[in-house]
Parts: sequence; structure tokens; C-alpha cells
Amino acid sequence: MPKEVIAELERKMNATIEDLKHDLSGLRTGRATPALLERITVDYYGAPTPLPQLAMISVADARQLLVKPHDKSVAGQIANTIAKSDLGVQATRDGDSIRVSVPSMNEERRKEMVKLAGKKTEDHKIALRNVRRDANDQIKKMEKDGGLTKDDIKREEETVQKITDRFIADADAVRDAKEVEIMDV
Repeated sequence: MPKEVIAELERKMNATIEDLKHDLSGLRTGRATPALLERITVDYYGAPTPLPQLAMISVADARQLLVKPHDKSVAGQIANTIAKSDLGVQATRDGDSIRVSVPSMNEERRKEMVKLAGKKTEDHKIALRNVRRDANDQIKKMEKDGGLTKDDIKREEETVQKITDRFIADADAVRDAKEVEIMDV
């Protein structure tokens, strides 16, 4: 039974780290990447729809993305939504497609992005600690149910803490890699 708790703990913590990677991939680094536009939602016939469902996003060059809508009639709406976003990019229509220019960032903006990466990482670390707490609660419940001794509980809690420490170190490594990417000129 404790092995099931540990397996579930690792599965949830892996999912948290993957979510962190996905969150940080959307942070602007000064280079054009399709992940930059993944969180944009466009009002498509009255329903907020994620941009990747409405268009194909590709990299035209190091500083420019090309957005090709599946439905050409929504190109203007997509361009306006991208331009109004807080990403600090310029979107211009080019026939049926949209060109998104990603300007290079100044030092102040890079530092803001690093702070934002740190905040997102801290939020995910809190989620990791919550998963740890839930696992420890399940293990303590096993003691009350008569399935484990106090020594077994102590050993399992130490295992949970070691796993948590490993995943928190992984979260820090993901943040550090993103910081290097953001600060790279």
C-alpha cells in the first residue's frame, strides 16, 4: 500500500514539473517560438478559442512567427488579439496570414521575465509541497488503520521527503535554464 502512495506521489510531481516547463515555455525570451502564442485565446464566433486550434503557428525566422489561420475570415480577429496581448509583440496581416514580430528585449524587460519565471517556479514548488502533504496524510492514515508501524511511517515519510527534495531541485533546474535563456542576448 505505501508503494502505491509513493507511485502516485511521483506521478503527480512529474505532472507538476511538466506543467512548470509548459508555463515557462510561454515566457518571452527575445527569440520567436510558437510556444509564445499558445496561451492566446481568440473570440471565435462567440467562444474563446485557443490560437493553436484556429491556426498553424510556425517560425519564419529568429525574430518572426508566421500564423496561418485555418479559417481565413478570422485572420483580422487573430491579428487584433495578438496585438492587444501583453506579450509586447507586433502583429501585422500579410494576406491571409499574420506575421508576428518579436522585438529584442531590453535589460529591464529581461529582469521582469526572470522575476516572473521565479514566481511561476515558486507556485509550482508550493504545488509539490501540497502533494507531499497529501502523501504524508495518506501514510499516517495507514498507521491509524493498523497497516503500518511507527517505524514504517517514519521510513515512508523520509522517502516522501527525499522524492520531494529531488523534484524541488528539478524545478529549480528548469527555472535556472529558463533564466539563462531569457538573459542570453
